[in-house]
Amino acid sequence: MDLLFDLFHEGGLRRRLLDLSRLPTDAALRFPCERSIGFHVVTRGRAWVHAPGLAEPLALSAGDVALMARGCEHIVSTRASLQGLSPRLMVPAELSAGLAAELGPLEAASDTSLISGAYQLWNTPMHPFFGQLPAWHVVRSDQMPRLGPLSLTVALLGQEAARREPGTELVLHGLLDVLFTYLMRDLLARQTPGAGFVQAQRDPPVRRAVALMHADCAHPWTLDDLARQVGLSRTVLAERFRQAMGDTPLSYLRTVRLQKAMRLLADTDAKLEQVAAEVGYQDAFAFSRAFKRLAGVAPREFRQRDADERHSPWRFGSADALGALPGLRSA
Repeated sequence: MDLLFDLFHEGGLRRRLLDLSRLPTDAALRFPCERSIGFHVVTRGRAWVHAPGLAEPLALSAGDVALMARGCEHIVSTRASLQGLSPRLMVPAELSAGLAAELGPLEAASDTSLISGAYQLWNTPMHPFFGQLPAWHVVRSDQMPRLGPLSLTVALLGQEAARREPGTELVLHGLLDVLFTYLMRDLLARQTPGAGFVQAQRDPPVRRAVALMHADCAHPWTLDDLARQVGLSRTVLAERFRQAMGDTPLSYLRTVRLQKAMRLLADTDAKLEQVAAEVGYQDAFAFSRAFKRLAGVAPREFRQRDADERHSPWRFGSADALGALPGLRSA
């Protein structure tokens, strides 16, 4: 079980590419990011990130990558001060290739180039993993091993954006997802141990228990079942799970079931009885009661709200699902 993939998939992660091949001089772009995780890669020149949570503007040089957690509104500019600048609001419809040409004439372009990604988590509650991400995670080019995956992916992104050969859009979207995954790996490796998903990954029996629940959340798991599968007593597993995750195994199971249920309600037309069975409940009534307790709304209300919000200009579409390639459709 690939836990990171499962978190992305069941969380309904959607992405958009922002390819600014050259930023105009004195550009200032505002990214709301209310429901998105995002990152910026500087492929040439220097850029500055301004955000309420930063003590001072974050300076990024060529090869640097800045990852921000969901909800971190910020401004990217081509200079350290915003004085005299009027930041332009970046709306989702503009998060696509070729925007740089619209922002200013070539003669006014600066020496700064950016490639950025926005990864949207529209519905809440989110999986705790996403809520535990640090507001900002910066990887400097000189911190990356020269032939390491992060460094190579950043270099490929820059080369592909500059060359503009046939298939560039497909390659950029693929590299975007690769880079996002490598950034998550880097973040998990660097984070200080503490209660949460990071700590769980460093405790093999707890990690195994988490993987079992993600692999088959419809199974009627009990603490005894999980303990037997990971080779611990129920008492020891319960204690180690609570220390690592800050939660009990069966409470976490409800979280996993909720995430999958929200995805099924949002992305399929399955009846409530079918959704209930898919996530381990005996009937629609028991499922509805549990869902409302955790999500704050009944399943039908959640589905209707999700359908209504699909018309929002801020929401990414199903074509932006992680791994989906623009221009390609399944047979």
